[in-house]
Amino acid sequence: MSKLVTIYGGSGFVGRYIARRMAKAGWRVRVAVRRPNEAIFVKPYGVVGQVEPVLCNIRDDASVAQVMAGADAVVNCVGILAKHGKNTFEAVQSEGAARIARIAAEQGVTRMVHVSAIGADTESPSDYARTKAEGEAAVLEHMPDAVILRPSIVFGPEDEFFNRFASMTRLGPILPVVGAGTRFQPVYVDDVAKAAEQALTSNVDAGVYELGGPDVRTFRELMAVMLDVIRRRRAVVNIPFWAASIMGFGFDLLNTISLGLIPAQITRDQVRNLRNDNVVAEDAKGFSDLGITPTALSSVLPEYLWRFRPSGQYDAIKESAKNLRA
Repeated sequence: MSKLVTIYGGSGFVGRYIARRMAKAGWRVRVAVRRPNEAIFVKPYGVVGQVEPVLCNIRDDASVAQVMAGADAVVNCVGILAKHGKNTFEAVQSEGAARIARIAAEQGVTRMVHVSAIGADTESPSDYARTKAEGEAAVLEHMPDAVILRPSIVFGPEDEFFNRFASMTRLGPILPVVGAGTRFQPVYVDDVAKAAEQALTSNVDAGVYELGGPDVRTFRELMAVMLDVIRRRRAVVNIPFWAASIMGFGFDLLNTISLGLIPAQITRDQVRNLRNDNVVAEDAKGFSDLGITPTALSSVLPEYLWRFRPSGQYDAIKESAKNLRA
């Protein structure tokens, strides 16, 4: 019988790409999610019955153990950008990761991949970055042979970065950003999935791998690249950190008062994160150690941002028509 991998958060942005790759590699894939009925789209990644979404609450030991039963490998892709109800940073990124690793050790799982993030730091003032580091430490405590992947900002068709800002360009001539000078090293989502596949199927050394693409750009420069792809002219305006912190406080308060019904456009914790560069450290292990050549922004962005162009899919045709002579 083929091997089985349980992927926690396997229907999420990164998780679905890992699920697809593991299915293509011939593994049975168990996609552990909070709402299996909303993850049915993963089933066609393999043959009938090969990829199955299952109910799981990573805040509960029994739930985590049940979906891990019989698994040869485990992947944890669960993470949040903002807390919501009981899904706090501590509950999800620290305690949740620890629970998955502890139960994996108890069940004798031999391989584990944990998806974290560049910037994970136990001393960080950001709850996101601090709990990411706490989760890493807990994983290595229970599963010392685990592979931890720390991607920079991840891009791809379903991303919440370029899609979000490209959508904002439809609202007016100004594109506001926080931390315009902060540097990022965007990494293609399928490259992260490829790294996870390598860690599960090849002889990859345990430890932490920082994953960044070939392009290192400031936030402002990334917006310029995006604007060029979608063929729009917008003024990229930097919001100072002090002003963004006040905005974050207001949005956090509004989110709390509305009991989460009104999502925060930006949180104070996100502002704290944006103060720091998000690039691969010089001495870190990365794609080269996994034998992977990362994908450039220019080869992927046009494939999914075209819909934000003034005329969408017809934009190129209209440009060509202008060159026709009567």
